[in-house]
Amino acid sequence: MNSDWQTYLCNQHAVILNNCVLHFGDISAELSDTRNKTIMTDLSHRGLIQFSGDDAKNFLQSQLSCDIREISSEIAQYGGYCTSKGRILASFLLWQKNQSVIMQLPASLVASTIKRLSLYILRSKVQLTDISNAWIRIGVAGPNVSVLTAEFCKSANNSDPVIDKEISMLHVANNRMEVITSLENAPAVWERLKQNANPVGTACWDWLDIQSGIPIILPETQETFLPQMINLDAIGGVSFKKGCYPGQEIVARTQYLGKLKRRMFLVHFTTTETIKAGDALYSADMVDQSCGNIVNIAPSPCGGYDALAVIQQSSVNTCNIHWQSLQGPILKIKSLPYTLPV
Repeated sequence: MNSDWQTYLCNQHAVILNNCVLHFGDISAELSDTRNKTIMTDLSHRGLIQFSGDDAKNFLQSQLSCDIREISSEIAQYGGYCTSKGRILASFLLWQKNQSVIMQLPASLVASTIKRLSLYILRSKVQLTDISNAWIRIGVAGPNVSVLTAEFCKSANNSDPVIDKEISMLHVANNRMEVITSLENAPAVWERLKQNANPVGTACWDWLDIQSGIPIILPETQETFLPQMINLDAIGGVSFKKGCYPGQEIVARTQYLGKLKRRMFLVHFTTTETIKAGDALYSADMVDQSCGNIVNIAPSPCGGYDALAVIQQSSVNTCNIHWQSLQGPILKIKSLPYTLPV
């Protein structure tokens, strides 16, 4: 997190730990607001990598699971970066800004992703740059987002004496947008948005990602899943019509020749125990073998936790699923907002 921006947020009563906004004073109230009001949050816990140069798009097309030809400044794309065995190292949101391509992913994965991708540049005209602190991203969500952002853009474009023109609006899901702006501009943008939105901690945005069925690969879950296991194919993050990329042969074989045994589900835990990404799940039919893992988890406004979990489909159909052991808390399967491919 940019230190100047952190100072500003602290002056706005943000409680920050490890570059992540925990809350603005009342976690329970903020979670409640996230369910049915318009909220806003800092997204500095997500990092940014800029890909620039004449060969940037071609390079990314050869490395990532999604189709780079489908992105623009208005259209973002989810996708994955895999090992040669098809296991996901990072999931991300990708979009174009001017002549560059921007990748947003957990800040904890930025350095390792740059290091690994840099090994394959060879003679290509591509530059990879960590620009996480160059742009401030503010997530806005709720029933009035479209109206709020339309009015915001209108006021910002009418020669606003405070807000300059360096503002981008990125649709990321239903009733959710990211407002992307410069550090210098960010305080004025925050103040303007705050007139119609309640500031909340980043766990609230993570909860919205979970409700949208959007998986975020973290260090704890790297190389654990194939793209289809975390439903990347259901949200447009895997193209089966593009050329080769690391792991493409295994991903395609799973799609056309294999039967996918594990899928990602939206689940709820009624417990106060601390559940983490990567934690194992168990069911009676698998005896002592794990039947799945937690992908992402966040406190639920209803109490307990909501999570995305990759689970053996046969276990979901026949057994109770437990956290950590067959004696652990039982999870409840909820409905995803999209249909899974057959």
